[in-house]
Amino acid sequence: MNPGLLKLAVVGSRSAYGRLTGIAGGVAAGVCLLLLLWGGANGLSARDDRGAWLRETGSPSVAASPTEDPTTAGPGAQVPLTADTVLMEANPAEVFRDQLISRRDVAALGSTTVKIPGIGHPPEPGRYYASPALQRLIESTPRDELGDRFGSFAGTIDEAALPGPDSLIVVTGAPEADLRQNGRAFLVSDFTTNAYGGSAAAYNTVLSIGAIAVFFPVLLLISIVTGLGAAQRRERFATLRLIGASPQVVWRIAAVETSVPSLIGAVLGVGLAILLRPAAAQIPVNGTRMFAADLTTGWAAAVVVVAVVFAASALVAAHRTARAGIGPLGVTRAIHEKTPTMWRSMPLFAGLAAMIAAVLMIRVLKVRHWLESPLLIVGFLLILVGIVIIGPWLTRLASRIGLRQARSASAVIAASRMQQTPVATFRSVSGLVIAVFVVSVFAGGSSIIESTEVPPARPGLLQPTSLHATVNAGHTPAQAEDATRKARELSGILSATVGFGPGALSGPDAGPEIYLRAADAPGLGFEDVPATETVAVDASFLYDWTTQPLALSPAPAANLDGMVPVVIVLGTDGTPEAMDRARTLLNNSGVTAHSATSTLDAGLQSSTRLIQGLAVLAYLGMFVAIAIAGLSLAVATASAVLDRKRVLGLMRLMGMPVFVLRRIITREAAVPLLTVLLLSVGLGFLVAWLMVTFIDDTYQMTWPEPGYFMALGLSLLLALGAVTATFGLIRGTSPMTATRFE
Repeated sequence: MNPGLLKLAVVGSRSAYGRLTGIAGGVAAGVCLLLLLWGGANGLSARDDRGAWLRETGSPSVAASPTEDPTTAGPGAQVPLTADTVLMEANPAEVFRDQLISRRDVAALGSTTVKIPGIGHPPEPGRYYASPALQRLIESTPRDELGDRFGSFAGTIDEAALPGPDSLIVVTGAPEADLRQNGRAFLVSDFTTNAYGGSAAAYNTVLSIGAIAVFFPVLLLISIVTGLGAAQRRERFATLRLIGASPQVVWRIAAVETSVPSLIGAVLGVGLAILLRPAAAQIPVNGTRMFAADLTTGWAAAVVVVAVVFAASALVAAHRTARAGIGPLGVTRAIHEKTPTMWRSMPLFAGLAAMIAAVLMIRVLKVRHWLESPLLIVGFLLILVGIVIIGPWLTRLASRIGLRQARSASAVIAASRMQQTPVATFRSVSGLVIAVFVVSVFAGGSSIIESTEVPPARPGLLQPTSLHATVNAGHTPAQAEDATRKARELSGILSATVGFGPGALSGPDAGPEIYLRAADAPGLGFEDVPATETVAVDASFLYDWTTQPLALSPAPAANLDGMVPVVIVLGTDGTPEAMDRARTLLNNSGVTAHSATSTLDAGLQSSTRLIQGLAVLAYLGMFVAIAIAGLSLAVATASAVLDRKRVLGLMRLMGMPVFVLRRIITREAAVPLLTVLLLSVGLGFLVAWLMVTFIDDTYQMTWPEPGYFMALGLSLLLALGAVTATFGLIRGTSPMTATRFE
């Protein structure tokens, strides 16, 4: 290929440099986002793998009776500790301020061979290992609010066993007898590497779908950017044909012209991703940031992305030029698009059928097969592609209706162009349409998160500023009263009450009521106290799901003789310091069976951990998809203006004002967007419902949060901004001189 000819065709004018710079810049942005998202997906998987050991539950520490299921702990002999086991208890309610601490209490023989991840040998009783973030928190907080709960510091947990730099994890040493007492400890010989247990397949499937949902707009952005200035290039190629260049030479030049700036942009995108990696790692996901190393994709992945972008841009440019039918007559021949038909709806329906089939296999037929996850993923991909494919057909239908109803020049011209070029017209808004679909999927999926609202403080309900903990079986009333006496001496503790019962608060001996001294009842928020020495209240008073006030009734016993302490309730002034002092005192009292909790802690201990973790990813996905879509629309609209500068110049030559041209461009963007918008929203929520049902059919989708409607509004504002940004370009590219041609 003649270098001089190539230079003349590619960079023969100042505008060519701007076009090539735009292609390189757009590809750089797309590749940067692609690598960061790829790294983020890998990082989430690596992060969850590092924290998998926290899910270990081990085997029962009590031998089951012969009449019971052997996998269930029941009445029987305690299984002794050996050198290849440790006794471990997971405490699910260790709270500091509004943060949940993952606490593991461990008892082991001195000769144990079991290694705790990130620690090695288990800590001795009274000592603890903490994650760096938790240790910094302990050192910056008064001991009676946090540090006294764990003992003396033995060392930090290695990063290899931490999900992220903000993880709050502690492993404490405890006497074997203390862990045996409440019956919740398990024998552990090894630690699991399965981060999600039985939900691993569902989690990975949802993550794969989320990755596709975010990657797809990036690919659309790269595709749109590489087509920048296509009409100007066709004019230059026609000139080359006029001076004797063959069609093969022309499409080779087109391939080089697009692939070289794409290659430069892809390499710049790799460098930009490396520079932005530390900043991207600061985004918290599910309560913790990532380590910067988590976002590393490796050089192999970067080379693959660069090679694919380079090859794809060259092939697409060559194919488009070959199809353009550029002749040697000095002008480009008009490209007539094929009329879209209803067959374009087939990929969309095929994708829906695949996703529905996967859900039916799981939830209706109760058949588990390896095909379910691929069906769901492929179905989602087909729906994305189907929306892009069916868009031109819907655009053409809308343009035909608009042409019949047109009452102005701008409406007639816009509708006529959309009818003639529905594919090109819809391509400019396809990114935003896909973004609306993706946002709807994410919003629908995240709407099932449990949001536990704490009932307002009123008589008959456990006050949100109170903490309670059940008393271990075997402790005497004197021991419980001693703990409450110490609590009353603390600053910020307003009341300390012991609740009694015939037996333990949970288990076969549990009673339906808690018995209190009548003098202690006002400290729990009760007003109408019966005139008796002891009173009774339903045991549900202690549970956070109680929303209806309960009343006191006279206790059947005249006094508390013969009763055993079952619960301790501390009332605080509501300050974080007082509540944490109360937690620390109860946890260290030696009489409670678990960490103290309040109704305010309910949201930290939600059972929908999987969906909660994905919620943050959903909102991040919304932001990325909308940002990319806005950029894509701006580039596509600007490209359309540049490609039609001669037509727009002729209109101005005939006397058409600039504001009419702006109306034409606005209509061409608004009509296809609004035509497919409702379809995207409806499909998004349908797909979200299928995904949620696939994970667990007990989940229920609710009305989306206000953030969803804000995201939709932001999408429309971006569309308006992208179109408005081209108004100045319309005046600059459609002067009278633009109509001159040879």
